[in-house]
Amino acid sequence: MDTLKYISGFGNECVSEDPRCPGALPEGQNNPQVCPYNLYAEQLSGSAFTCPRSTNKRSWLYRILPSVSHKPFESTEQGHVTNNWDEVDPDPNQLRWKPFEIPKASQKKVDFVSGLHTLCGAGDIRSNNGLAVHIFLCNTSMGDRCFYNSDGDFLIVPQKGKLLIYTEFGKMMVQPNEICVIQRGMRFSVDVFEETRGYILEVYGVHFELPDLGPIGANGLANPRDFLIPVAWYEDRQVPGGYTVINKYQGKLFAAKQNVSPFNVVAWHGNYTPYKYNLENFMVINAVAYDHADPSIFTVLTAKSLRPGVAIADFVIFPPRWGVADKTFRPPYYHRNCMSEFMGLIKGHYEAKEGGFLPGGGSLHSTMTPHGPDAECFEKASKAKLVPERIADGTMAFMFESSLSMAVTKWGLKTSHCLDDNYYKCWEPLKSHFTPNSRSPAGPK
Repeated sequence: MDTLKYISGFGNECVSEDPRCPGALPEGQNNPQVCPYNLYAEQLSGSAFTCPRSTNKRSWLYRILPSVSHKPFESTEQGHVTNNWDEVDPDPNQLRWKPFEIPKASQKKVDFVSGLHTLCGAGDIRSNNGLAVHIFLCNTSMGDRCFYNSDGDFLIVPQKGKLLIYTEFGKMMVQPNEICVIQRGMRFSVDVFEETRGYILEVYGVHFELPDLGPIGANGLANPRDFLIPVAWYEDRQVPGGYTVINKYQGKLFAAKQNVSPFNVVAWHGNYTPYKYNLENFMVINAVAYDHADPSIFTVLTAKSLRPGVAIADFVIFPPRWGVADKTFRPPYYHRNCMSEFMGLIKGHYEAKEGGFLPGGGSLHSTMTPHGPDAECFEKASKAKLVPERIADGTMAFMFESSLSMAVTKWGLKTSHCLDDNYYKCWEPLKSHFTPNSRSPAGPK
């Protein structure tokens, strides 16, 4: 069980101090000449100083040593992390991956960072515009290593195994069916307890927000109160020359050594923090008369572009819910989209493809590539009696959707050996039901 303490609320101005050092936060100012407990004051800015107040993000950290106390960064092993979207030729086909294989701990120790694999992405890191989808496959904790991302925010979706995440703001336990966001520049380390797998959506230059609700009103979808922020916790631990800080900068990995744990923040205040969210808390909105509402009604978080209503990335889920639409083909309809759609499955079976699309795998339907329910699903749903029914119980599928046209990496297409070459066959049994001499459709008996 998760027995850690949290602060509730999305994007709130928060204050927190480790109870071992009461009064560690300075009173009435951010940067006194001498901080309480002789701590160092350090500001972490997630936005330009001059951003409007509504989008200005920063936190003040009061720490035993400032984060600048490290040796120079040097290039380190890159593994399968990349932002080279031209490794292989573009592939417009419907793509599906079998569950990505987790290395066995008995064969090779792999932690969260060494287990990162870039699957697809688009855009340019240096201009702060774009995204990447990564898979993490690991079997051991990071120990005296931490990671921070100079390029963007990580939205982490564990699929197998829970993650104990140490951050400069405190500790979070994140389990399958929960997500967490580690924002740009925040140092963190991941402990795992078994062979562990999950998905990451990385966005460059922008931050995740709650979507606007419009006519829905003041409440619904992911409610702000359900987002949890860790409370201050510090360790004053010496690691002479042995703590490694790994930085992802312009798509490359660099490492620096330091003598102390980076998790030495005794107190902090601000609105730029890591946070987590339990997907079970999502308030589902759905069609209750006929047809489908667009899947945007299932948006948990969005990272907006400069174009109104168009996202660099949306994080969308397909949670358990009631289906009651009358005179309606209830599964997802056949579709071509100006967006790119990467889908993953945390648990259960996705309603439109109950076979082949498995937990720990994924699919990518690229810009204007047609997709939709497989033949078996179509035949079953076309003949189903339209009574109220529970949909997706015991299941949680999700989608990373983007306005950018994503390229797949060499690892995704070749090296992973998980690409399902037979994916297209799920639509081959589709047959014509055209009745040119009879307008009346054949409904369920």
